[in-house]
Amino acid sequence: MSLEAEETQAKPLKLVNCMSCGANAFIPGELQPLQTAACSKCGAELMMPMMFEHFELNSRIASGGMGTVYRATDTVLQRDVAIKLMQPELADDEEGLGAFYAEARAVAQLSHTNIIHLYQFGQLNDQLYLVMELALAGSLDRLIDQHRTVSELQVLDVGIKIASALDTALKHKLLHRDIKPGNILFNTDNEPKLVDFGLVAKAEGNVDYAQQIWGTPYYIAPEKLRREPETFLADMYSLAGTLYHAITGHTPFEAPEIDDVVLAHLNKPLLPPHKHVPSISGPTNDAIVRAMDKAPARRYQSYDAFIMALTAARSQLLRSQLTPSAPSKPRRAKPAAPKEAAASRGWFRRGK
Repeated sequence: MSLEAEETQAKPLKLVNCMSCGANAFIPGELQPLQTAACSKCGAELMMPMMFEHFELNSRIASGGMGTVYRATDTVLQRDVAIKLMQPELADDEEGLGAFYAEARAVAQLSHTNIIHLYQFGQLNDQLYLVMELALAGSLDRLIDQHRTVSELQVLDVGIKIASALDTALKHKLLHRDIKPGNILFNTDNEPKLVDFGLVAKAEGNVDYAQQIWGTPYYIAPEKLRREPETFLADMYSLAGTLYHAITGHTPFEAPEIDDVVLAHLNKPLLPPHKHVPSISGPTNDAIVRAMDKAPARRYQSYDAFIMALTAARSQLLRSQLTPSAPSKPRRAKPAAPKEAAASRGWFRRGK
């Protein structure tokens, strides 16, 4: 066969399943493992699978500074999992390596329905990895993008459950330090799961702000910006800011430049949520506003107190949403005998 004929032959193709649309689609067979191509049906990213120990990595879920998370199949236990591979460049970075180990140890000691479960931590050659529970129903961030605002009831449910998860972390003397919509995922039962403990720190430790302040600017607590001692109240502020964004469709403070957003956390009064969405109930509005007070001492002084406020708001909201039943048509009572009529009015006295 001539060289020209070989070049005109169809390139080898590999059949993979698109995690976005569910269709079977072909991708170029010459792609290296983990390389991607577009799905011919929906345009979503398709990835060339790769075997990693007894796990088959099938698609990329997310990527960040610490690592990349893949959807994978455990071929031994026959279940879907999430695998986080540490970024290769961090292998020689003492700080990055320490943070990856810290995340693994933190998640391993926390057992809570609303904290993502860690199944395995390991190293293959120079590649560190985490094997975790898979939460495939998207994130709170994605929910906000899709609907702009999330229903008040769902926001309260998420707030109660994630506050409880943070309380469990605090009982183990741990702070999450990066609460944001993107770090709250949902499983197929719509149960919220707190993920990404990459910035975790000891609650009683002194956080070193000399080099850099870590956190997401749109939800960061002002005391962190003032380089004051960091406590669980900073996580509470960030959670309340996350709930604010979900229920209003706006981050707590908005500005064209990130520096202006940061300054607003320090100096600008918070616009109460009901100013954006008038239908937000008073108790929900008040709970979020208090948890976002710029002074930590004026916030709820425990997660229990915050959870109680959110639970009370939820109960009142549910009561207000109950459709009152139509009043029944009054029945005309039969005329009572004189003795019975007197008894019905409390006037009857039994004779001796």
